[in-house]
Amino acid sequence: MAMTDFAPARATGGRSEPPSLRDWLAPPIPGNVVLSWLGPLLVTIFAGFLRFDRLEMPKAVVFDETYYAKDALALLKFGWEHNTVKDADKLLIADPDANIWAAGPSFVAHPPAGKWMIAIGEWLFGATPFGWRFAAALCGTLSVLILCRVARRMTGSTLLGCMAGLLLALDGLQFVTSRAALLDIFVMFWILAGFACLVADRDRSRRRLAEKIEAGITDAGGASGFGPFVLHGWRIAAGVCLGLACATKWTGIFYVAVFGIMIVFWDYGARRAAGVRRPLPGALLLDAVPAFAQLVLVGAVTYLATWWGWIFRPGGWGRGEVAGFVLARPFEALPNLWGYHAEMLEFHTGLDSEHPYQSWPWDWPVLRRPVAFFYSEPKGVCGAERCSREILGIGTPALWWGALLALVAVAALWLALRDWRAGAILLGFLGGWLTWFPSAFADRTMFLFYATPMLPFMVLAIVLVFGYLMGPARREPRPRDPAQAGSPGSGPVAGHGTATGLHGLPLGPLVVSPGGATAIFKENGQVSIRRVVGAAAAGAFVLLVLANFAYFYPILAAKIMPYDAWLDRIWFKKWV
Repeated sequence: MAMTDFAPARATGGRSEPPSLRDWLAPPIPGNVVLSWLGPLLVTIFAGFLRFDRLEMPKAVVFDETYYAKDALALLKFGWEHNTVKDADKLLIADPDANIWAAGPSFVAHPPAGKWMIAIGEWLFGATPFGWRFAAALCGTLSVLILCRVARRMTGSTLLGCMAGLLLALDGLQFVTSRAALLDIFVMFWILAGFACLVADRDRSRRRLAEKIEAGITDAGGASGFGPFVLHGWRIAAGVCLGLACATKWTGIFYVAVFGIMIVFWDYGARRAAGVRRPLPGALLLDAVPAFAQLVLVGAVTYLATWWGWIFRPGGWGRGEVAGFVLARPFEALPNLWGYHAEMLEFHTGLDSEHPYQSWPWDWPVLRRPVAFFYSEPKGVCGAERCSREILGIGTPALWWGALLALVAVAALWLALRDWRAGAILLGFLGGWLTWFPSAFADRTMFLFYATPMLPFMVLAIVLVFGYLMGPARREPRPRDPAQAGSPGSGPVAGHGTATGLHGLPLGPLVVSPGGATAIFKENGQVSIRRVVGAAAAGAFVLLVLANFAYFYPILAAKIMPYDAWLDRIWFKKWV
């Protein structure tokens, strides 16, 4: 259960020996493999129950479902978004098979990938509230499982991994966006999936680097390591995921940029930590160039593939007629597609109309202005004179305000220790937050739920801080000769025997044993007060978030309640 970024030392004959280069660069994750899946799956089942329970309620078109539910249905029927009649919302609720189509294509402001995902639910379950919310609920649930696993990989602790997934499951904004046919939950899902692929690639590529060094293989730059000898399959998968994020909303491109920078630092840090001569040229020439192809080019092909309905079928906005030869249609469509994207860009840059629920990026972390997705006052159904029923798009305050403190602590950890995990978490958070500031200064209309992709990184910040608070499972002596595990003739291994940060620099002399269940609260065989206090604090925080989520649940899930009880949950005037 230890945080395994602190590499384990091997004990032989009462003495500690430095780990192998492979175990040093990518320490194995301790713990039982069955439990490492069982725990996250149980948390995921809990999250799925919350999201699918009463998913069809309210039986109404909620907030921007008025756009995306109908656009998804049009994709199924035409392959591109189609105009609808004036009363299409009422017709869909009254009769899912009603003809809602007017003449001509519809101009849309977002690419089609997210709407294709909504369309899957409508294809399976019909054009009903459950049908058009199904894919969002599924992605919201699966994102909990992904976060459990990626947090476990980053911390080396199944317990902390399950804590991360549970916190995400209990966030109000993630819950609400998982139960509505909007696009932001899909952006979050694909960004998190891409990040998980890159973290997995980090471990795999560092193991392969160690194997190549130990085998004496050198690349063209004179540095043993990655180069053409490592196939980054996980990075290709990340490119597909990030391409789908961009094909849902263009904001995904910010994560392509920040994650691209991140993996260049990771590759440089791996080479330097392994004691490779001239790590920078190898990282830039032999790692960064293939990484660009794996993320950007694969992502671009994935993005274009999501437009297949518009490309291969006539009649879409700006598409016109199509070429007779099917294989020529993608090339023939490119000029029109470029023009369509120019119109989309003009729409986004010129969107400055006022909205009662708009907010600015600096408002988001403190939850200053949430979004009312749905509100009604049904009569005589709650036992009080006045009843309320609402879906309020707001994060769980205890989680969000706690994450603010955790992010400050994570920034301090990165500055002080150069811990790669802290750097990755900060990049993920800032990539979904600071990138909105230029648009805010231009008065672009925006909403709190645009912050949904930031959520996994806020949770990871909390988990990392509690991991540091709990500390390692057990201290052991520092290896005496850190150069022993270096590659032959390559010089000492930078920071070997200590934890390494974003650049492979040493973090300190802490070394932990992989331990096990009996090592959770022990340090050198004794009960660790630090770990007991840290675990108690983590447990108390989770209980606080759980209680806070349960308190807000009625106004997150459209439960009918007395007006006074609803008003008790509206803590600030800006929440109305």
